[in-house]
Amino acid sequence: MTSTEAFLAELRADMAELATPSRVFVAAGRFTEPDPDLPELAARIRAVLAEVAADEEWRRFIPGYVPPPVPEICAALEPLEPAEAAPFLARLATVDLYWPTHLHMPVEAAERATDRVVRLLGPEGSWWTNHDDAGGAVNGLITIFDSVLAGTDGTHYAVALQVADD
Repeated sequence: MTSTEAFLAELRADMAELATPSRVFVAAGRFTEPDPDLPELAARIRAVLAEVAADEEWRRFIPGYVPPPVPEICAALEPLEPAEAAPFLARLATVDLYWPTHLHMPVEAAERATDRVVRLLGPEGSWWTNHDDAGGAVNGLITIFDSVLAGTDGTHYAVALQVADD
């Protein structure tokens, strides 16, 4: 296994640890486009949104849902400081959006995995979210509660999306 393959395998495994069936959807990979930027990252977010739309549990809540086009996803995203990425990703993987007292997974496990993901994408990685913590708002990408965090080092990407219903 090459170092690139090992890196990608570790990134995917760490992100997979953060997934919760029908609640927290994740993706990780390597861009195939030359010089990827926010639109390419938004396309990966769109693919995760399509996964939610295809999920049997969510189809009944979002019948006919089609993920927004890439420009709309880009417009919904705000940058997040790299230092804030690990704690936010851990919270996204653990704390339910609608029922904050409900945890999807143990906090310690999420923190370990998110620290590894952020370390892999590096201190210069860029992070994007549709969640404005300061304002307490979310630029929803689905007609239900959702929160996304996506990061990239310019070559690789990681996406986590939590969905919740009321």
